[in-house]
Amino acid sequence: MWRDRQFRRFWSAQSVSEFGDRVSELALPLIAVTLLNASPSQVGFLTAAVWLPNLASLFIGTWVDQHRDKRPLMIAADLVRTVLLLSLPVAYWLDILSLGQLYAIAILAGTAHVVFNTAYASFFVRLVKREQYLEANSKLASTRSISFIAGPAVGGLLIQWLTAPIALLVDALSFLFSAFQVSRLKVEPGAADDGEESLLTRARAGMKYLLKHPYLRASLGCATTVNFFNMIGMALLVLFASRNLGLSAGTIGVAFGVGASGGLVGALAANRLARLIGAGRLIALGSVVFPASLGIVALAGGPVWMRAATVAAAEFVGGFAVMCFDVPLNSLQASVTHDHMRSRVAGAFSSINYGVRPLGAVIGGLLGTWLGVRETLLISAAGGLLAVLWLLPSPIIRTRDLDGLEPPAM
Repeated sequence: MWRDRQFRRFWSAQSVSEFGDRVSELALPLIAVTLLNASPSQVGFLTAAVWLPNLASLFIGTWVDQHRDKRPLMIAADLVRTVLLLSLPVAYWLDILSLGQLYAIAILAGTAHVVFNTAYASFFVRLVKREQYLEANSKLASTRSISFIAGPAVGGLLIQWLTAPIALLVDALSFLFSAFQVSRLKVEPGAADDGEESLLTRARAGMKYLLKHPYLRASLGCATTVNFFNMIGMALLVLFASRNLGLSAGTIGVAFGVGASGGLVGALAANRLARLIGAGRLIALGSVVFPASLGIVALAGGPVWMRAATVAAAEFVGGFAVMCFDVPLNSLQASVTHDHMRSRVAGAFSSINYGVRPLGAVIGGLLGTWLGVRETLLISAAGGLLAVLWLLPSPIIRTRDLDGLEPPAM
């Protein structure tokens, strides 16, 4: 894959964008917590706002399928996110920064993210050969994992040095670079879904395809359960580290960065582990260990170094497990989905899988206010263990490799 100039170009776009995202993921909640004195429920609402547009993924994905060339949509999504993020430092300089602005930007940037991701599903299979799906996904996931190592540490230091709103300039510029690199790609457009059916009819067909597909249905149930319970805890993670554990922005960033090395190890090992124990078993194992890792954070205590080390250890375990879950699952889904249904299915999948994240974040914020943040993290970890139940009766658990997997007859 490294000898493929097209892939290298796309990889660079994704990599820089991922590094910028790590800054935003730390900066946005810290703006709410440190500058705007947000409560746990308000931080939960902010996290919910980020994921709220995924509820419309089904219809966005169906609309995306009408376009033969997905590249302009991906470029437009990057440019929109650039402008939105640039508005935050401007508001800070003018002293008009508010929670309302954070909520609005979270929703609009989240919508652009959905457009990019649903277009990406079809674009990826035009860019990468079928026999290279696992290798390409592993390389992209590895770089994403590296961004989780260096990104939070650099982001935390930038936030301490420049303040959180100014640090967001880094993410804005990363989207600008991504748009430039994607614009240089030369990929043959796929066939547009240009039937005469209405948007609603085609969206319904995408959802029906997803829910009837034996592989996709089980993976949807598993991933949705993981995402729901994980978001209950993740919505409060930065707040817990900052207020409950008393860690500074820089220390939080370093702990997240050190812990994220688990994601890199997992991404590099996922391909080999899938061949060793089977792709389906690896997916099941990842679905159990990943949500359980939040329980480690809830146990943090002692001196500052021990609290930071516990957060880092939890992030390491979770990062390793989520790569063992994502890499084989994404490759399996790419193998068993018909080409002309990819964006619709990606949209339908995201509308449910990511659509539950706002609900999880809101519930997490409310539980954090009612029961306490530490207790909410434990509930999040315990609930996520239920996800594996979706895989046990499905053909996924019996899948050893992707050879021979084909989309079902239409």
